[in-house]
Amino acid sequence: MAYDFDLFVIGAGSGGVRAARFAAGFGAKVAVAESRYLGGTCVNVGCVPKKLLVYGAHVADELEQAAGFGWTLEEGHFDLGTLIANKNREIERLNGIYRNLLVNSGVTLLTGHARITAANEVEVEGQRYSAANILIATGGWPQVPDIPGKELAITSNEAFYLKDLPRRVLVVGGGYIAVEFAGIFQGLGAATTLLYRGDLFLRGFDGSVRTHLKEELEKRGMDLQFNADIQRIDKLDDGSLKATLKDGRELVADCVFYATGRRPMLDNLGLENTGVELDERGFIRVDEQYQTTAPSILAIGDVIGRVQLTPVALAEGMAVARRLFKPEQYRPVDYQNIPTAVFSQPPIGTVGLTEEQALQAGHKVQIFESRFRAMKLTLTDIQEKTLMKLVVDAETDKVLGCHMVGPDAGEIIQGLGIALKAGATKLQFDETIGVHPTAAEEFVTMRTVTR
Repeated sequence: MAYDFDLFVIGAGSGGVRAARFAAGFGAKVAVAESRYLGGTCVNVGCVPKKLLVYGAHVADELEQAAGFGWTLEEGHFDLGTLIANKNREIERLNGIYRNLLVNSGVTLLTGHARITAANEVEVEGQRYSAANILIATGGWPQVPDIPGKELAITSNEAFYLKDLPRRVLVVGGGYIAVEFAGIFQGLGAATTLLYRGDLFLRGFDGSVRTHLKEELEKRGMDLQFNADIQRIDKLDDGSLKATLKDGRELVADCVFYATGRRPMLDNLGLENTGVELDERGFIRVDEQYQTTAPSILAIGDVIGRVQLTPVALAEGMAVARRLFKPEQYRPVDYQNIPTAVFSQPPIGTVGLTEEQALQAGHKVQIFESRFRAMKLTLTDIQEKTLMKLVVDAETDKVLGCHMVGPDAGEIIQGLGIALKAGATKLQFDETIGVHPTAAEEFVTMRTVTR
């Protein structure tokens, strides 16, 4: 049977665009349908605008440190509207770049909601298209628990378009998005409370990292409330919001921001017309080659609920394009040793196994830890400490994990990710000459086993 397209991609986010571009480059006839914005979550309401807001929040730190270096500055004034407007302009520029990438690759770009009507058929705005392969790359969507007053809360989607900075912000959640936005709000000048129902945020990260960040956020004056959860939200007469906790306490804020997880975006996708199955968490079930339980339909990215990171979606999109249209170049995605950054303040960089994971996997480990005050802070009164940590297999000397909390952690951890991917040993770290004076050199000068 002759199809309209060899590959029909639903969703023009990072993974979908990558798959479409490379498939077209391999000679396939490709279409992409997108109903919202080009670039997906990352470009529009995710990592890119978030990093721009983090930069804006970090300016406060630079201003605080300036006096130690001889600078006398007039009292600053922050305007959120200006930052948001400048951010919007940059996002519009990136939207245009994504459009050009697709069109210049020969991809047919369709604007509108796509719905699968049969195993090899997709409908967009009343028009039906046939395709040999359909790729679902629709991403995720933030969700707020079903509590009274949930409509009064905002998520990351709305936070990127606030017109004014709330005076008091209550951030709910314990994942990286909650921690990052708490840092953004506080850095921009809002009195910020971070509320999490568990014992300590960032579950799954190394225990030393979690504890160290908690201590540093408390130094900065952030109100951290663990083992706490909201029962209901009410709007008061003065426009502020009252959050009633399950333990009976009441907290008043001008903004309640929820970052308590994301669900797969499957709304009106037409999966009932296919043999596609969902897993027990509600994500699309796929095999190791991103094949769903329907032979002609594949899925990648956040919608499959594996590692929900933009570079991972890009790798998955590339893998799908190669397997379908350039099999001699196909390589499976390696999910081991994926470097990750959390743009908290201070930021986190991590790659490889945590201490807890290494022990659980049966490794006999040696731990190397260092906490120090960064050189840049020695001329100031700021007492922030940087944490660096190596998890090493005591029997093979292989470095199993690298973890950092401190300035430029994300930049530093990228290079260490290559080292771990190559199987570097602690001896090779020790024999690497450091760049002096930098914080990064601490990773190659830690000699004493902490435990």
